[in-house]
Amino acid sequence: MKYYIISGEASGDLHGSNLVKQLYLLDAEADIRCWGGDLMQAAGATLVKHYRDLAFMGFAEVVKNLPTILQNIRFCKQDILSFQPDTLVLIDYPGFNLRIAEWAKQQGFKVIYYISPQVWAWKANRVKKMKQCIDKMLCILPFEKKYFRDTWNWEVEYVGHPLVEVVEKKKQFGVGSLEFGVVHSNPKLQTPNPKPSLIALLPGSRKQEIQKKLPIMLQVARSFPEYRFVVAQAPGLDDAFYEPFLAAYTNVSTVRNQTYDLLLQASAALATSGTATLETALFGVPEVVCYKGSNISYQIAKRLIKIKYISLVNLIMDKPVVTELIQDELTPDNLVRELRSLLQDSAKQKQVQEDYLALKELLSAGGHASAQAARIIVDFIRK
Repeated sequence: MKYYIISGEASGDLHGSNLVKQLYLLDAEADIRCWGGDLMQAAGATLVKHYRDLAFMGFAEVVKNLPTILQNIRFCKQDILSFQPDTLVLIDYPGFNLRIAEWAKQQGFKVIYYISPQVWAWKANRVKKMKQCIDKMLCILPFEKKYFRDTWNWEVEYVGHPLVEVVEKKKQFGVGSLEFGVVHSNPKLQTPNPKPSLIALLPGSRKQEIQKKLPIMLQVARSFPEYRFVVAQAPGLDDAFYEPFLAAYTNVSTVRNQTYDLLLQASAALATSGTATLETALFGVPEVVCYKGSNISYQIAKRLIKIKYISLVNLIMDKPVVTELIQDELTPDNLVRELRSLLQDSAKQKQVQEDYLALKELLSAGGHASAQAARIIVDFIRK
């Protein structure tokens, strides 16, 4: 059978690659064409467009690149018509994929959506159109099944979260040797311990969010001289961007493309809200969740986004498993207090690990997400 898969981001490439592998296991004659990245291509899919050519973030950048975006949509439609797949599998990336879904349904193609847009947080009005043009929705968060059923009378499938298998695989593979990049402004000062315990700093991937949060995170290092604080650098940002932030610290290092190796060794983490909070929890690392934006952006987001928590960990568990320090609450003093509690309070450590275990069980859903998603997709086409 013929499958046309579209993902537009690095995370979609990762989850798409695992899906591709599972589709080949179930359908040895599968012909898979994709928009994605190196991982999906390595898994055996024919790569049409790389996600690097699709990543336009923010209103201004989207407007500036509108001709390219529209050209990509036209090309995608032509390529689908030429390929004539048995099904179209869309992975997250809603701004692009929902347009393609609506068109593909009109052309008579079977449309399956894997990793639902987070319409429960904002833009819920999208669901009416989604119901009309998506034949099968595969969700990765446990509360989404109930949300779509109770709020929208739409029966969807919950397959579990694909990060569970990704993290499990990394744990089985083992920790790699961390290659630190250290910036010292004062060579007279020495790191107190040649092999200190590590605290992971995950300040995000975009310049603006890093500029807002990393300086606050770094100030915490002065209160814990016996620890090495390690900043996970974003893939798209070079060392020169980070050097001014790190210059005043001697117990701070950086790593690049080694976030999972860092989490395997970290005693605790300060993590930006987003997928990183879930990854940190699945590695069993106690964490404090950090969010800070411009005041205007925060006030707009507070009015538009209707959720109880900002971290996926707390949203999934529906309780405050991890502390969230948001906007004005994100201060060095608050971070020091919360980090000290995570490192020294044994009762808190025990409770966090119990909650993390329950979280993993919820997200496993009886098996691996990519295997379950592939089985549903193949069964749906063969009906």
